[in-house]
Amino acid sequence: MITAEAPLLRNLSRIASRKTLFFACLLLVLAGGLYASTLIDLVSEWWRNPDYSHGFLVPLAMAYFLKRKWKVLSDLTVQPADSGLVILLLSQAIFLVGYLGSEFFLQRISILVFLTGSILFFLGWRHAREMSYILCLFALAIPLPALIFNALTLPMQLLASSWAESTLRFCHVPVYREGNILQLAHEVLNVTEACSGVRSLISLITLGMIIAPFLLVRWWIRAAFVLSALPIAIVANVFRVAATGLLSGWIGSRAATGFFHTFSGLVIFLAGCLMLLAEASILLRTISREKA
Repeated sequence: MITAEAPLLRNLSRIASRKTLFFACLLLVLAGGLYASTLIDLVSEWWRNPDYSHGFLVPLAMAYFLKRKWKVLSDLTVQPADSGLVILLLSQAIFLVGYLGSEFFLQRISILVFLTGSILFFLGWRHAREMSYILCLFALAIPLPALIFNALTLPMQLLASSWAESTLRFCHVPVYREGNILQLAHEVLNVTEACSGVRSLISLITLGMIIAPFLLVRWWIRAAFVLSALPIAIVANVFRVAATGLLSGWIGSRAATGFFHTFSGLVIFLAGCLMLLAEASILLRTISREKA
């Protein structure tokens, strides 16, 4: 009796898995058609908007971490969750609201909600937990709406200009600050949104998220490492503004515009990346010493 039921159970399992695979492929095709224009627009945004040029790195990082997790995911028991269907429907509601209101952020964030719902519906909560970090990486590649972005840039503009003023005074450079405008002897520096440091902050946080899994330390240390991108971005940006003020006294307004301005932004961002990598190196050395 048992031997007769075993092949039957295996056949039923195969049929069920084939149906699941069929519906998963069907859902993938439908999603491709639905989100094609949204994804193309997202990639175009990465190309046009310097604040999110790191988006091109995110899919590669996601694919790498998915490959690292593949063995763990394969060993997990598939336990589809009905709540995934609710999240899938929610993703489409978000997309519809974003489409009717021409709100690109909602259309893009619905992709993230759709992926989460699909994982839950076809694989279950354990798979979703294992892939949550990968989904968080994708979230960092979605440009923030203007309302939230502006709420971040203004405080960072004022902070950068204030600290830059203190740095210039420390270097005995006469300066008067009004808001985010620095009045020097022969030049006026306006710390605009592009110079607020938000651009390098988002990119550095993404870099920190990519590096963090390689640090075999407790989760809160990894979280602190990622959050350390904030002071690094602020300090690097303050140094850039102050250096621009010093250079403008020597070579004129060219230091604040054109090639010098663009080149200094690139140099400061690379310096921020090196600071983050140096922090990771120190953590790795500390770990190796403790194990030794």
